[in-house]
Amino acid sequence: MGTDKAPARRRCILVILDGLGDHGHRVLDGRTPLQAAHTPNLDRLAALGMNGLYHAYQQGVALPSEIAHFLMFGYDLADFPGRGYLEALGEGLPVADDEVVLLARLFCVQEHSGQLILQVEDPKVEADTCLTLQRAIGSFQGHGVEVEFVPTKGIQGLLRLRGLVSPHITDSNPIQEGRALMRVLPWAGRETDPAVLSTCRALNDYLLWSHQVLTRHPLNRQRQTRGLPPLNAVGLQRPGQYKAIPSFAETWGLQPLALATGPLYRGFSRYVGMTLWPVQDSPHPEADLRQRLQVAKAQRDFDFVYIHTKAPDVAAHTKDPGHKQRVIERLDRAFAFALNVIAPDPNLLLVITADHATNSAGAMIHGGETVPLLMLGAFTRRDGVSRFDEVSCAGGALGLVRGAELMYLILNFLDRGKLFGLRDAPVDQPYTPGPATPLVIKS
Repeated sequence: MGTDKAPARRRCILVILDGLGDHGHRVLDGRTPLQAAHTPNLDRLAALGMNGLYHAYQQGVALPSEIAHFLMFGYDLADFPGRGYLEALGEGLPVADDEVVLLARLFCVQEHSGQLILQVEDPKVEADTCLTLQRAIGSFQGHGVEVEFVPTKGIQGLLRLRGLVSPHITDSNPIQEGRALMRVLPWAGRETDPAVLSTCRALNDYLLWSHQVLTRHPLNRQRQTRGLPPLNAVGLQRPGQYKAIPSFAETWGLQPLALATGPLYRGFSRYVGMTLWPVQDSPHPEADLRQRLQVAKAQRDFDFVYIHTKAPDVAAHTKDPGHKQRVIERLDRAFAFALNVIAPDPNLLLVITADHATNSAGAMIHGGETVPLLMLGAFTRRDGVSRFDEVSCAGGALGLVRGAELMYLILNFLDRGKLFGLRDAPVDQPYTPGPATPLVIKS
């Protein structure tokens, strides 16, 4: 007597092209770099699939990658732990639940009218010099707070705080050259919180102390005699602290795998309980992306594979739209594998989008525009879109997708969405089958 063959498990491969969206640029005749790029593989995938536009929050709001990722994977903004904490996870830094971590970096300031004005935000420094200066300001105590500077890469580091501390504080890093280093202040409504006040006092003292130590340091005096800018101040931003959240698997009923590099993306993946696959970035982003697509196709033990490439975002930050266009064209070559191998598989749902737009001209760091979204699988509709870009995809059948809607659509096209209102477990989940408890017959 034969047995029924279990249906093959449908899986999702989500590709996030970091910072893919952009402004229109006059040098590209009003087009975005993606519109101007020659992308035959992405365009063919768009023609086979279902298209739309995506924003992880609200149109016009320029999101950093960490918040965009948190929202697009379906988490509530109130539960966001802060970038400092995520980067610490990605760096493998053990952080206690009651500690606070901030992003920290060395840069050059100049005293003017009693203020410290940012002169060089990204100075070029030898690794040994940088590490020596960071160690000189590596430890500080005050107001019931222990401060530790942890070097990570180049001028960058993490500032770990222990004691009576809170993450509800403002940044000190002005980011833009010509602006003054900022005083660390409590968030509105937190002005009387003892932990917030002690954190602010300790950090403001640390900023002034570290400026004095760095200014007097022999290595900075040597740099100045050589006509180089001194590394004489620390900029702090994006404090973070642990918050308990349900894992990705608990939230969406999918076993996740992450193929991503960079401490932020590794840290985010660890935070939400994704298995990390070891990947590296090379000078050839198209080869890196192709390899990640190949791994995603082969790893059948995972229902959900998250692939990330930073290449479009990095290209945009050079403020050269033509360079970003060329990088996009290189990435498109990797999608030949997706077109020829992934797209024909009826058990795979391919999703391609970006976390945010990154402007390759202008003063803004990221843009608030929507980004293109493509979904291709056994149950997706086929619309009339034949180009994968920010304007063409606006005419697609998906329309405008926001925030957690992306994950609900993924469940829908994996045929795993639960009928709204059904309750098969004490904690309501959006997927089926859920973690139901069987009724046991007593013998």
